[in-house]
Amino acid sequence: MFLDIAKIYIKAGNGGDGATSFHREKFVANGGPDGGDGGNGGSIIFVADKNLNTLIDFKYKVHYRAENGENGNKKRQAGKCGQDMIIKVPCGTLLKDIETDQIIADFFNDGEMKVVLPGGRGGKGNAKFVTSQRKAPSFSQKGEKTIEYHVKLELKTIADVGLVGFPNVGKSTLLSVLTSAKPKIANYHFTTLNPNLGVVNLYDNSFVIADIPGLIEGASEGLGLGHEFLRHIERVRLIVHLVDISEIEGRNAVEDYEKINSELANYSSKVAETPQIVVLNKTDLLYENKEEKIAEFEKAIGKKVFTISAITHDGTKELLDEIYNVLQTLPKLEPFETDYYEFEKPDENRYEITQLDDHTYEVQGGFIDKLARNVVLDDIDSFNYFQKVLREKGIIKELYRRGAVEGDTIYVSDIEFELID
Repeated sequence: MFLDIAKIYIKAGNGGDGATSFHREKFVANGGPDGGDGGNGGSIIFVADKNLNTLIDFKYKVHYRAENGENGNKKRQAGKCGQDMIIKVPCGTLLKDIETDQIIADFFNDGEMKVVLPGGRGGKGNAKFVTSQRKAPSFSQKGEKTIEYHVKLELKTIADVGLVGFPNVGKSTLLSVLTSAKPKIANYHFTTLNPNLGVVNLYDNSFVIADIPGLIEGASEGLGLGHEFLRHIERVRLIVHLVDISEIEGRNAVEDYEKINSELANYSSKVAETPQIVVLNKTDLLYENKEEKIAEFEKAIGKKVFTISAITHDGTKELLDEIYNVLQTLPKLEPFETDYYEFEKPDENRYEITQLDDHTYEVQGGFIDKLARNVVLDDIDSFNYFQKVLREKGIIKELYRRGAVEGDTIYVSDIEFELID
């Protein structure tokens, strides 16, 4: 089963909490604090894999969470780091943010790897808070908590050449003739239900051809199957536009050509500008006025065309040589050029104050999230440290400037206290 769009949830592992512990051992006086640090959480890592060609695995599993770091332990034992979550995707997969639809990463080359979400940092044990003034800290640091994100995977086939045209014009047959691919072929519309790829080895060189299925008039607006596969033509360097010159299905060849080009232009101006080779197929079914009909078609579209019969292989060698020659003049395939989106990282120096009502204020921000990790409410040393930082940072002063008075309620993360001068 072919699947080229998937939506999943990803979350890096939380950092483990630091330990609060004191060395107590017979015959060892003043052992002191020995709480170890928590382990870092596992990261979310995406890797491109050339052996995959569909996103079907993401249909059955949508939540991907890396392992949390373990908590620290006594005797300065650090917690074990969480295991990374490795997510393999086909080459050509775009990773996008659901909310903005911006590209986070383009996994173009086999083995390409990106750490999309780093794991949360482990908290420090109380052994790390020892100072000349604070000999026995009875608090430790919490591990960093991570956020779950909703993302979209979008597969855009990586191929040098894209075969386009109305259903049943012979694209699959031509692909099987030019390459070793063996697509399903039958004499009815929409035989091909997903892009087929084939590799051509020619003159000590190779290139990839993709059969883009299902294009009909209105495909760019969601009609037929074509709208599901138009994205697969975005990367190709060359389009081979196949037209049924026999018109045995009652369609007009020139109108078919114009309609397909119109759909490509409606979908993307960049796709519309991709170089094209126009190919008239099924010439074996033209029993009379063959040359006149071909000449009329060329005059109508204003360009030279290639004529073939994919079923008898007539003209396919010349077409293959032309494809090869044109490709030599075109730039190599490259990942999309764009400003890649990154998930916003909290600014650990920033905070903001919001007045909830006449006597209630809330302080939020990256600085507050970091500070809250260092606070243990039932420990006097820890809470004193918390108040000291609020004053040193100027937060208490800013609260007074905003209109807060003694006795007002202040919320800082999950901590609630009364403002006392």
